[in-house]
Amino acid sequence: MGMYAVGVSWIYVSINGFGGAPAPLAAFLVIIFVFFMAAFFSLPFYAFGRWLSRHPLSLFIAFPACWLISEWLRTWLLTGFPWLFIGYGDLTNWLSGWAPVVGVMGLSLLSAFTAAFIAQLIYQPKKSLSLVLGGVAVIGIWGAGFALQNAEWTQVSSKPTSVAIVQPNIDQEDKWQTDFRDITLDVLREKTEPLWGRKIIIWPEAAITRVYSDALPFLNEVNRKASDSESGLITGIIFDDQEKDIYYNSVATFGKAIGIHHKRRLVPFGEYVPIEALRNLIEFFNLPTSVISLGPEEQHGLKVDDLMISPSVCYEVAFPDLIAKNAVDSQLLISVSNLGWFGDSLGRHQFMQMAQMRALETQHYYAYSTNNGPSAIFDRKGNITAQTKAFEQTTLSSEIYAVDGSTPFMRFGSLPVVVLSFFALMLLQIFGKKNPD
Repeated sequence: MGMYAVGVSWIYVSINGFGGAPAPLAAFLVIIFVFFMAAFFSLPFYAFGRWLSRHPLSLFIAFPACWLISEWLRTWLLTGFPWLFIGYGDLTNWLSGWAPVVGVMGLSLLSAFTAAFIAQLIYQPKKSLSLVLGGVAVIGIWGAGFALQNAEWTQVSSKPTSVAIVQPNIDQEDKWQTDFRDITLDVLREKTEPLWGRKIIIWPEAAITRVYSDALPFLNEVNRKASDSESGLITGIIFDDQEKDIYYNSVATFGKAIGIHHKRRLVPFGEYVPIEALRNLIEFFNLPTSVISLGPEEQHGLKVDDLMISPSVCYEVAFPDLIAKNAVDSQLLISVSNLGWFGDSLGRHQFMQMAQMRALETQHYYAYSTNNGPSAIFDRKGNITAQTKAFEQTTLSSEIYAVDGSTPFMRFGSLPVVVLSFFALMLLQIFGKKNPD
């Protein structure tokens, strides 16, 4: 309860500040969500306490495995909410060397194993072969992580590519107001004008506050400017498929850029309403953006000249296997987000940390574009090479490098550590001996 009450407290900002729910109702909804997530998180540990906790090796084997399974379930069950993985805490320590091999959930497994050894050492300090072997394993894991930090799983081009990000910093309350839409377009024009000529220019999620068909005059204008300046413009926009009468939260391209991407992981209530009858209860259940359809699972990415780009939209960055799978045939990662929904809360920091981890897992350069900031460029080790300040109307100009090759995590995803965890629990249950007490 404590972990989720703090870790997802930004949901209150969205519901109360921008969703129109009164403070008591917003607090109640957040409490219900936190309670549900905490109960859901605890399910594997019920199994641990009920069937596995009395085995001599339960802390070493069952506890880390249950933790990993809990995180894995949260990536897909009930559409998935893959938040607060402890592996993100390893982004800057020696275990980070394992990220391109096992991904963030693998880091969680290694962290939980380390914690289990420390607990065993404190509460059962008697000398035993299992304690010695556990200590050797922990030292080996951390030592290998340090060595793997220098592993080169991908190859970097020697030729830099110029990139620019526009951070319009449009207030979320104004963003979709009819009389404010032209102001938004003027901001995009003004901030982009000195950037034409950059190879890649990126605008954030839903930067254009009109649906695609209504924005065609403006889109034709920027397409001409991008083509004339040899730039590839990539922007977030709501794409309306008029034949099917559906809407996508999309990334569209203009000028020298080619391709379109439709978001594949949607935010419940923010982009779609699971139960339509809820729409009339409160304003939060009927937001103007809550009519989005799910994009196709298999998409081809974007291209600027000969540079292959794997895009993602906001919430998609939280799904490590999704990003890794689509990075296989790409040389650069980009994401567009609108963090205005979360105000000055933990949410914007968490999103940025997840994007850094995606760069490290794939060892690809990553251009991270947001509406309110910070926006940033990450190198293939997840380090920040350029960054804007939050809540400023500004731009960022930098260089990135095309990357070829794949990390082990890109090829195999989280499946190996998930299978290993289930296999370990199965063996412990079958062959483990219970403590006599």
